[in-house]
Amino acid sequence: MSRNDAAAEKSPAPRNLPSLLSGLHAQRRSCTVSVTGRPGGTLHVRDGLVVAMETPGAPGAEAILLRSGRLTEEAWTAVRATDSTHEHLARELVAAGLIGAGELEVLCLGAVFDAAFALSLNRPVDWEVGDPVPVLHAGAGVPPERLVAETTRRFGMLEKEPGAIARSTRARVHPTPSAGLPESTARLSPRHLDLLSAVDGRRTPRDLAFSLGRGLFAVLLDLRHLTGLGLVEYAPPPGAAGRPSTAPRTPAAAPAAPATTGLPRRLPRRTGSQPDSPDSPGHLA
Repeated sequence: MSRNDAAAEKSPAPRNLPSLLSGLHAQRRSCTVSVTGRPGGTLHVRDGLVVAMETPGAPGAEAILLRSGRLTEEAWTAVRATDSTHEHLARELVAAGLIGAGELEVLCLGAVFDAAFALSLNRPVDWEVGDPVPVLHAGAGVPPERLVAETTRRFGMLEKEPGAIARSTRARVHPTPSAGLPESTARLSPRHLDLLSAVDGRRTPRDLAFSLGRGLFAVLLDLRHLTGLGLVEYAPPPGAAGRPSTAPRTPAAAPAAPATTGLPRRLPRRTGSQPDSPDSPGHLA
């Protein structure tokens, strides 16, 4: 029996993803946690800290850089060509003068928190811990307890139950007749005007986030503001069949997911992967 197998027998299975990440943090592991589900995603861990997350539920750092106009496709392609491993993309972006080190670190950190928020809206199916893979990241990374605290804070700011927030991310957003009146939009900030102009009755908040290159949470906050002004309204989500929105997205987002509670939650009667074993499956809560 290997040392990892022996440790796996003695260590209790983590109840949920925060528990798994806490174990990886304590061991200072570098690995990739692949979460299956809708939307599912990938967590990148370096020395026990989460340095990046990727999920169809929210735009990642690359999508934000490109869709927001901070970076052109040509510049991005050129930088990727200089780093065959893609593990040092952040350093290459800064060295090429395409973005400042501080700005990139803030952008990557925001993308991690936004992905954690998006993953918390849906019940995962399973997870698997594997070897680390290259990913765009900047900064030291985020400890698990900070991820949980920030996700909890974001739910509190939206002042709704996680299930209600999840449903709103799948609902198409429509402009109201007031949105076409100059007196109704005269005092809106450029950020709110950009969002309002992207609301076409076909896009969901997730679609809007990808289209504009903004975080899902930030889009939800601004939509709440526009809703309060009577400029936009939510249509009911897809019917019982759960058919996802067909509005175009860049890049494509995941199909609609069932509403669930947030990240720091237990799943009864389920077993998860061992933090000591890089190939053991488990379940997120």
